[in-house]
Amino acid sequence: MSRLEIYIDGASQGNPGHSGVGVALYRDGLLIKEISAYIGIATNNAAEYTALIYALEEALLLKARHLKINTDSQLLARQMNRIYKVKHAGIVNLFTRAMHLSTGFEKVSINHIPREQNCLADKLATQAIKAARGRSLI
Repeated sequence: MSRLEIYIDGASQGNPGHSGVGVALYRDGLLIKEISAYIGIATNNAAEYTALIYALEEALLLKARHLKINTDSQLLARQMNRIYKVKHAGIVNLFTRAMHLSTGFEKVSINHIPREQNCLADKLATQAIKAARGRSLI
């Protein structure tokens, strides 16, 4: 499995607030894995970066070589593509980790897409928060 297309999203109810991540991994246009995880209290930007980290870690486990990552976070896409600098202290470590993980691939492209094209990842991130609430973790 050398090429994956991945959709990522982070959700935060409050900023900071209870947060979740959603990741949808596709190979040859077919959904091969969904990740929905509650990550505790975080800002929305931290949740977005955490979703990216989950995606990169899963892609490494799947031995992918080329990644096309889609996000509705313009900030994350521009920071990862080095158009914007990372200035917020709470994001620097997440950015550094994501950049380090991305070195495990031959090619990684990170693309900003409209929110309406990111429905599954958004749903997975929101589901994680709702599920945690149902388990009384919140």
